[in-house]
Amino acid sequence: MDNLKTLYNNSIEDILSSVSLSNKMQVPKLVKVSINMGLGKMSDAGKDGKLIEEAVDELSKIANQKAVATKAKKSEAGFKLREGSSIGARVTLRGNKMYEFLMKLLHLALPRVRDFRGISRKAFDKRGNYNLGIQDHLVFPEIDPTKTSKTKGMNITIVTTAQSDDDALILMEKLGLKYKTHDLRKFFMSFHASINTPIQNVSKWMGHSKVSTTLDFYAKEIDGLDANIH
Repeated sequence: MDNLKTLYNNSIEDILSSVSLSNKMQVPKLVKVSINMGLGKMSDAGKDGKLIEEAVDELSKIANQKAVATKAKKSEAGFKLREGSSIGARVTLRGNKMYEFLMKLLHLALPRVRDFRGISRKAFDKRGNYNLGIQDHLVFPEIDPTKTSKTKGMNITIVTTAQSDDDALILMEKLGLKYKTHDLRKFFMSFHASINTPIQNVSKWMGHSKVSTTLDFYAKEIDGLDANIH
């Protein structure tokens, strides 16, 4: 918790210059973290009360704060859903508990995600907030896989004061979030086309032991080719 807050405080000057702001008070900061579990289908439209209770209890452990059950706002005959039925769990974190959760997410949970290569750069909502989906809540160390009945997914929304997605991206990068790198094959195919090099040479380069070092150099240039790569 303290480490993340300290990291943010130490990064203010760097963020200030990166987002071209003139006042430290304008530097983007974290406001809250909202965690939601949607269990409407899994709980048979809220009929499985034990599953809802289990989700509330597990989410409370993950967030280190009491979670509450979410209720259906209206009835929906097509989904056999009745107004007021419990269909999920949610919790909102602010202040110290927010930083504590983000530390755990960055350093314990995300590294345990299978084939994790970073988070997407495209999950911002155009207002400086970030949405992260986790398919399996067992990546959090508080959950005992032998005691949970079903694996549950969750959506994590990180709310910031950033005025744009670009500013929010810089803020989260300074806090330690790792973004996905571009697909290497697509990059090298684009690189091959731009310099008109025989594809055989490009393929050999891809297998070269020093290719990772070369990519570090080109990493900052890849963004300019993004529209052609994807």
